[in-house]
Amino acid sequence: VQLQASGGGLVQAGGSLRLSCAASGDTFSRYGVAWFREAPGKEREFVAMIRLSGDRKYYADSVKGRFTISRDNAKNMVYLQMNSLKPEDTAVYYCAADSGTKTYSTWYRNRHEYHYWGQGTEVTVSS
Repeated sequence: VQLQASGGGLVQAGGSLRLSCAASGDTFSRYGVAWFREAPGKEREFVAMIRLSGDRKYYADSVKGRFTISRDNAKNMVYLQMNSLKPEDTAVYYCAADSGTKTYSTWYRNRHEYHYWGQGTEVTVSS
């Protein structure tokens, strides 16, 4: 599967952005999809993940209550609605997908568990 992330930009603190991840090349509903982010000088970190049918969603504590992940399998799209943005949310955001069988319950937080990655979209939050 190929992934294309978009929707980043410059926004003031307290504002909102919606990121999109478009998928192509395979049956999208077979894949769990996550968003990660990488700030300058920091490691890539987990943000949110949505399972195959969208029935389960997981969030990093730092974004819980502010960000919402969703998917539309008919359109091969995953979205990340980001509200109440803070300067510390500034990063390049990546969408990632995987369809493999996992052996532990928190696998979705581990970036090494995802075989497919989009190119990243930059989000800058000014104070």
